[in-house]
Amino acid sequence: MRKFLVTGALGLFLPVIAAAGEYNITVDRVMIDTGDFVKEGIGYNGASPGPVLRFKEGENVTINVTNNLDEMTSIHWHGLILPFNQDGVPGISFPGIKPGETFTYEFPIQQAGTYWFHSHSGFQEPDGAYGAIAIEPEGREPFRYDREYVVQLTDKHPHSGDRIMRNLKMMPDYYNREQQTVGEFFSDASKNGLMNTIRDRMAWGDMRMMKADVEDIQGFTGLINGKGPDQNWTGIFEPGERVRLRFINSSAMTYFDIRIPGLDMTVVQADGNNVQPVSVDEFRIGVAETYDVIVRPKDEQAYTIFAESMGRSGYARATLAPEEGMEAAVPQLREAARLTMADMGGMPGMDHGSMAGMDHGNMDMGGSDTMSGMDHSSMKGMDHSNMEGMDHSNMAGMDHSGMSGMDHGSMAMGKEGPSDPFYAKGSGLVPTAANGGKFLSYADLKAQDPLYEDREPTREIELRLTGNMERYTWSINGVKYEDADPIRLKYGERVRFKFVNETMMTHPMHLHGMWSILDVGADQWNPIKHTVSVQPGTTVYMETEVDEPGQWAFHCHLSYHAAAGMFRKVIVEGGPESTQANTDVIAEEEGGEA
Repeated sequence: MRKFLVTGALGLFLPVIAAAGEYNITVDRVMIDTGDFVKEGIGYNGASPGPVLRFKEGENVTINVTNNLDEMTSIHWHGLILPFNQDGVPGISFPGIKPGETFTYEFPIQQAGTYWFHSHSGFQEPDGAYGAIAIEPEGREPFRYDREYVVQLTDKHPHSGDRIMRNLKMMPDYYNREQQTVGEFFSDASKNGLMNTIRDRMAWGDMRMMKADVEDIQGFTGLINGKGPDQNWTGIFEPGERVRLRFINSSAMTYFDIRIPGLDMTVVQADGNNVQPVSVDEFRIGVAETYDVIVRPKDEQAYTIFAESMGRSGYARATLAPEEGMEAAVPQLREAARLTMADMGGMPGMDHGSMAGMDHGNMDMGGSDTMSGMDHSSMKGMDHSNMEGMDHSNMAGMDHSGMSGMDHGSMAMGKEGPSDPFYAKGSGLVPTAANGGKFLSYADLKAQDPLYEDREPTREIELRLTGNMERYTWSINGVKYEDADPIRLKYGERVRFKFVNETMMTHPMHLHGMWSILDVGADQWNPIKHTVSVQPGTTVYMETEVDEPGQWAFHCHLSYHAAAGMFRKVIVEGGPESTQANTDVIAEEEGGEA
């Protein structure tokens, strides 16, 4: 018999028993207590987060999912390699699970590492429908540890997902609590000069954008394993033990910067795949990513796990300690992050200064794939004051040198600070470790063992990440999901994806069903991931060995960006199951949201 533990509504540990390799999961209405507020949400087996599912590489699993809701639901096994009709995306891989019905997932476990599962229906995931997966390898791990803990993060908001989306559509900065202040203006003027500060403010105002727009959603409570900062989830250790922490970011929208003051962390896995160990003081975990780290607390004292949002608007907190009840100091939030003009750097060659006077009300810059070939020199002399309605999020990458004599050299983007090849030079989002030590970069990630042979891609597909912040629409190549044709791949080919982020938001791009080989310049040692973050104003490459036939989702994992259109269907044609690859699955009307 197989047994796993699930935290019940009263905080008790209740055993759930099924046959070996078989699991039972119910989808339920639950109450979620964050310590700051209590709200109704959706969970699994009576709790949010749901149970930690523990599999072993090489086994076949059966998971019976019973829908106790009065609406359609689904479960997607994030990062797992499996048959496409078990992937759990309504409208792409199956119709969804009707109220009162049980759907049985059956698939082989072909990998090891840390993953997670969540609903792919509506906004059920941000409303609480998520859980963790830990898979034991067939052989030995290439690293040692004495005990382990799942550390599952999320950003729990008092509002439901549906209400959040309505508010963002009504007013995109509805949840922005970090607006620039008069005091900040005078501080910038003192540092950069009055005229430079005025020009900077005018430039951002003309573009209808805000330097403070780092996070779409603020006012959340950060949770670790379902507990808010005051509830303080605690993991016990014996001094001298090696402790493996399986970090999972299950947030709807929030990137977290994670540190454990007083402890070094050694990163050993990224997105479930072993990497060559990297010792760091802090790392940033994107939405939907996982990182496994080893820590070795040698003293009999408590240590704070501190997960601070990238925008510095909130945090999650937990504790490692020799016994329950011990606590360590909780750090203060650092100064709020601010975007710079470098974060607008994604549309090469466009001369921002020459765009003055254009009537953008009649031009959706994100809506045409032909924009890259436009002769922008003909835009000179236009009246800049008529920029209302412009799709400003697609102005990334413009040549800002012509902006009415603005001295970029004296602004934040011109100051030399820490650099990272996966951020625009001079970006306001470049991370630095709180203690001045090592902050993990994608560039540090190298595969422990290559999964694929190093070979040239058969072709390249460019995906421009586009959007309109004022209308809160998000898209790929200027086209929203409902208006887009599928991306068609051929079984057996090697495809190189080129992400060009033309927006000022960070997008974690997730391809279902196949691995993403992130290009960090390490050839066969490039890391294997399932989610790749693309920072504002940057171009990132990944390659995919097209080895899984069927229909798959490919989308930004920010919940409200995916829902607003930054989503694609991928069809893999050919292969051993070629008939499946060409079979469209039509979602049932009441449950088809992906």
